[in-house]
Amino acid sequence: MKKGRLEAFSDGVIAIILTIMVLELKVPHGDQLSDLLPMVPVFFSYVLSFVFIGIYWTNHHHLLQLVEHVDGKTLWANLHLLFWLSLTPAVTAWMGDNGFTSWPVALYGVVLIFSAIAYFILTKALLATHTKNQALAKALGSDFKGKISIVIYAAGIPLSFIRPWMGYILYIVVAIMWLVPDKRIEKNMN
Repeated sequence: MKKGRLEAFSDGVIAIILTIMVLELKVPHGDQLSDLLPMVPVFFSYVLSFVFIGIYWTNHHHLLQLVEHVDGKTLWANLHLLFWLSLTPAVTAWMGDNGFTSWPVALYGVVLIFSAIAYFILTKALLATHTKNQALAKALGSDFKGKISIVIYAAGIPLSFIRPWMGYILYIVVAIMWLVPDKRIEKNMN
């Protein structure tokens, strides 16, 4: 089957995820700058989650540029990814509302690690469907960034129980790592 429906559905789900996240940002009561202080953790958790969702959306878009069709396994792998991404607004709100305490930061990391694993599974499903697509295989390569991201998340989760800010910093490190443009797919599109 063609990939168009998968792309459209994924874009719609991601748009809803972002909408839910922004609706969680509540307007403070009061007209002083000091009234914004309680929102600082909420805002920082929102920014990090927005960046992560943006990273997944752009990488998903680039990934699908190299394929022409999808199969049932790919559809389920994509739904698996969207499931984990759909939990982002809840853990984002919990983490921000509780000022980056241990359990919310750890659970945020759990959602991040399972999203990363789900994306890895999606890439493997696409590779299995496109065994002769050298551009896709070459673009994905060994996926070092994807694998090291999972390792960093795995370190951040238990660190969240020692010092929650340490887990949060590791999650930021992964986001920064993915913000550095990855040209592999764009190079292999021609």
